[in-house]
Amino acid sequence: MLDQLKSYFGFDRFLPLQEEIIAKVLARRDTLVLMPTGGGKSLCYQLPALRFNGITLVVSPLIALMKDQVDGLRANGVPAGMLNSALPAQEAALVQDQARQGKLKILYVAPERLALPGFQRFLQSLEVSLIAIDEAHCISEWGHDFRPDYRNLKALRENFPGVPVIALTATATKPVREDIVTQLGLENPEIFISSFNRPNLTYSIQPKTDPLGSLLHLLEKHKGQPAIIYRFSRKATEETALELSERGYSALPYHAGLERDLRRETQEKFIRDQVQIVVATIAFGMGIDKPDVRLVVHYDLPKTVEGYYQETGRAGRDGLPSDCVLFYSYGDRTKQEYFISQIEDDDERDKAHTKLDQILALCDLQTCRRAYLMEYLGESWPETDCGGCDICLLPREEFDATEIAQKVLSTAIRTGERFGVNYLVDVLRGTANKAVRTRGHDELPVFGIARDVGSDELKELVRSLVTNGLLAQQGRGYPTLAVSPQGRTFLKDREQLTLTRPKHVAAARQASSSQGTSGRATAYDTKLFDELAALRLEIATDREVPAYVIFGNKTLQQMAFHMPQNEAEFSKISGVGDAKLREFSEPFLKVITEYMQANGRTGNIQQVPVTAPKKRVRGISMSIRETRDLVAQGLSLGEVAEQRGISQTTIRSHLERFVQEGGQVDLGHLMPSETKRRKIEAAFKEMGEARLTPVRDYLGDDYTWEELAVVRLELRQRQSQGEPVA
Repeated sequence: MLDQLKSYFGFDRFLPLQEEIIAKVLARRDTLVLMPTGGGKSLCYQLPALRFNGITLVVSPLIALMKDQVDGLRANGVPAGMLNSALPAQEAALVQDQARQGKLKILYVAPERLALPGFQRFLQSLEVSLIAIDEAHCISEWGHDFRPDYRNLKALRENFPGVPVIALTATATKPVREDIVTQLGLENPEIFISSFNRPNLTYSIQPKTDPLGSLLHLLEKHKGQPAIIYRFSRKATEETALELSERGYSALPYHAGLERDLRRETQEKFIRDQVQIVVATIAFGMGIDKPDVRLVVHYDLPKTVEGYYQETGRAGRDGLPSDCVLFYSYGDRTKQEYFISQIEDDDERDKAHTKLDQILALCDLQTCRRAYLMEYLGESWPETDCGGCDICLLPREEFDATEIAQKVLSTAIRTGERFGVNYLVDVLRGTANKAVRTRGHDELPVFGIARDVGSDELKELVRSLVTNGLLAQQGRGYPTLAVSPQGRTFLKDREQLTLTRPKHVAAARQASSSQGTSGRATAYDTKLFDELAALRLEIATDREVPAYVIFGNKTLQQMAFHMPQNEAEFSKISGVGDAKLREFSEPFLKVITEYMQANGRTGNIQQVPVTAPKKRVRGISMSIRETRDLVAQGLSLGEVAEQRGISQTTIRSHLERFVQEGGQVDLGHLMPSETKRRKIEAAFKEMGEARLTPVRDYLGDDYTWEELAVVRLELRQRQSQGEPVA
């Protein structure tokens, strides 16, 4: 198994539970696997598929992800295909022929196909060795994403009685797990529950005071990196995408009301890094998935804890640090309660209320968020400090809340205990609006008794008083607040109350921006990473697949740190299997070798520690001078590369080194149009960024790597001569 793991997938060892799960599947046992996104679920059926004689059938509800899986398998040398409604009839017929002839090891199918008699006859013509059900929670009405088409899977099990079934999902509470086993008719299944913890994700819940400003701050922190923003409604997704686009961000909306082709196009653009940000409705975020999403923002309150966990799980699937931020306000709470009150079925309405109470409990916590998530999903979490949520990361302080709590409770009593939080805050802060004046509450002794406390701080305090049982919510839809018996005892006996709060908002923001992705960078050469990423994008564009199908970011980071110089060293990089070694070692090794020569670097394979200082070799080599001379003769970078028999990436590195050492070269004939040049210069200044990748993400595909590199070179030449660059 380890040999095949390395030769096909490029990994030297299994992730937790993978080996045990694969062993049970190979022993033809029915299996249920709960494993978080990014935990390696797919490998649990992909590796057994290579060892079984026949074909492995994979049922998946996500057409876009199906294509990515097939592209990735083919890149790894695994013969795979797919059948879904997006495939033209001629292509589908070809895939079916390949499957009948035994030319495929893995076939992905959409669940709705299983109901078609013609498709069932086709399946009966195959030698099916294994059935894999991905996103298995979709079969359960107790799950957060029930799909009626998944009920067709029972027939699949009946048609292939001796074939083992592996069901996989990232989120399923105990009732959902039991329902999956029943609905699929799994026979005495082995159940594997991996840890739900995603240690690379940082969870944060922020007050929804200035959500757009907070969002822009987060996007600035994750400049040029993929992000998903979840909104409650279709209209809101379009408004937010427009607001971001008007501020120069690459953003598109994604929701069920858009044409199917447009949705698919948006997914493709996001997956292929042609758009940085997707603003999606919560229900329709499932089809958007890529391994290098660095930021997931819930702009509005999610409906369920399961949904929140799964949506945040789309961040950092490559295992690299990523941020998950939820904006929370009392208004979102009342909005959801109003919608729930419109549900006519009593049981459904009660279920929705329970789900809402659970997500509200997560938001109102003053203790570790990760602990709540883990325990909700049935995993014990004994640690008191996870080091990866806003509660654990940000310093909090205890304060004496006795006096302000007395003021809030007294105001609730004096106003008749029949108003919601916003009205109470208006009275406490002395806001003499029409509603307050009409009721004469501006004449009450409690009017304005907390005018020195901010409204958001008061709302958070009200939430804390509800959590601590001193205030009680009454009614649904737009609930009113009444003082509980415990609250009345607190007032009568003049009890003391101590609560916690973040020390300072400014300190909190500073702490949050210093943690997460920016605080946990690895010690790889970022310039070489950019060069490798440019080559990866070139190959991916040529093959019409997402960049990560060629190599993931982790693999490129390892290349940019270890700097392998031959095939043997290249094969040691995690993520490099036999097929990718054969296909890609030559171009990637060429870029690495030429970069090292141009920058006087030595490799790190099993010899240089992470903290080793970068060796700097001064002086300009003959090879670099030769490049400079050819450029000075008026040749393009492509012509110089062709004449010298090396890549354009290396030619750029030569010129970078030449300018870095104080040299000057006439770049006039290489410059883009004046309009483009000005925009590129403005982008470098706006981004405050010396790297090409974020600037190209910022400007878009109309600008080539060569144009960006040449303008950057010119800027550096002018700076080295002390000239202004404005």
